[in-house]
Amino acid sequence: MSQLQVELVAADRKVWSGEATMVRARSIEGELGILPGHTPVLGVLVSGDVTIHGVDGVQTASIDSGFLSVDHDRVTIVADSVGTPEAKA
Repeated sequence: MSQLQVELVAADRKVWSGEATMVRARSIEGELGILPGHTPVLGVLVSGDVTIHGVDGVQTASIDSGFLSVDHDRVTIVADSVGTPEAKA
């Protein structure tokens, strides 16, 4: 099964990177769900939670605002500020 390569970056540091099966975030146009094979997209994110369904569990982080880029199963999320992700089994 195909995986996403995900990077979650705050203005001052890299917060998380790794493989995932799905990423969810809120954009100015509504909720985004990204799965492997998703078409390229560039979205403006609003304050809220970003959920990353990784191979080792689910990571959730609160972001202030930012951007999400998807291209060739690579997801990059850049946010002004990011709360510490929490791991859930």
